[in-house]
Amino acid sequence: MSSPSSTTHSVLLNTGVQMPLMGLGTYELVVPEDVYPAVDAALAAGYRAFDSAAVYENEAALGRAVKELLPKHGLTREDVFITSKLGYMDQGERAMEGALLSLSQLDLGYIDLYLIHWPGTQGLEVADQRNSSDRAQSWATLEELHAQGKLKAIGVSNYTPAHMRELMQSCKITPALNQVEFHPKLCQTELRKVCEEHGVCFQAYSSLGKGELVTDPVVMEVAKNCERTPAQVLLRWAVQQGVPVLPKSSNPDRIKDNARLFDFTLSDTDMDRLSALDCGRKYCLDASSIV
Repeated sequence: MSSPSSTTHSVLLNTGVQMPLMGLGTYELVVPEDVYPAVDAALAAGYRAFDSAAVYENEAALGRAVKELLPKHGLTREDVFITSKLGYMDQGERAMEGALLSLSQLDLGYIDLYLIHWPGTQGLEVADQRNSSDRAQSWATLEELHAQGKLKAIGVSNYTPAHMRELMQSCKITPALNQVEFHPKLCQTELRKVCEEHGVCFQAYSSLGKGELVTDPVVMEVAKNCERTPAQVLLRWAVQQGVPVLPKSSNPDRIKDNARLFDFTLSDTDMDRLSALDCGRKYCLDASSIV
C-alpha cells in the first residue's frame, strides 16, 4: 500500500538518507483524539514523514499513533520519517535530558531527524552571550546521540545565516537540515545560499503564512488559472524549488488535498510572479536578534 510519492518525491540529506519532500506538520495537534485521525489520513494520502517537537507536547501521542497505524497501511517503522526538536527550555546543559525524553516519548526506537528548535535559550535575553554557548553545547549533545545511532540525522530550526555560519565553524558533524519559515513573501535568499554552500537541506514551515497567503490576490489568481487550491499552489512553489514542506492540518480532506503536489507543475511565469511577492514578511517568531 506504500504510495509512490514516498519513494519518488524525496530529497537526499547529507547523511545519505532520502527524506520525503512532504511531511505532516503537527503543531497544535496535541490530544490523541486529534493526532490519531490526522496520522491515519496522512498515511492513507501517501505522507511518509511527520514533524513533531518537545514544545508541541504531542510526541507520545504521535509515536503511539504511528506504531498503531503502520500495520493498517502495510508499512513498517523504516517506511516513515520522524522529525522532532529539542525545546528551548532544554537548550545547553539540559540538552541530553531533553533529547532522551523525546526519544522515550516517541518510543519508536530512534528519531530520523532531531533539530535544535530555536537558537535561543528560554529565560535568557536575546543579547545574552550564553545563547551562543548553550547552542554549542546542545549541538555537541546531538552529535553524541547521533554517533550512538539514536538520532539518525541532526539539524537545526530557525537558524539565521549568522547562526549557521557560527555552527559551521565549530561543529564536528555538519547539520543535515535547517527548518525555517519560507513562503513567497519570505524567500530567504541569503539563508538558502548559506545552506547550499555547506550541503545543508533547507526545509520550509509555515508555507501558507499562517493561512494569510491563501487569500493573497496573486496566489488566488495563479490557483484559479491552474485549477488548484491556493494552498496547493503555495506548497508546489516550494517543492518545485526542491524545498521540502510540512503542511499542517487536522482535517482529513485538507490533508489529502495538500498531498496533491506532484501531479502538476507551475509555469516559470507563475513561479516568478509568486517569488516577486518577497518582502521579508515573517508571520512567525523572528530569531534574527538572538546573539
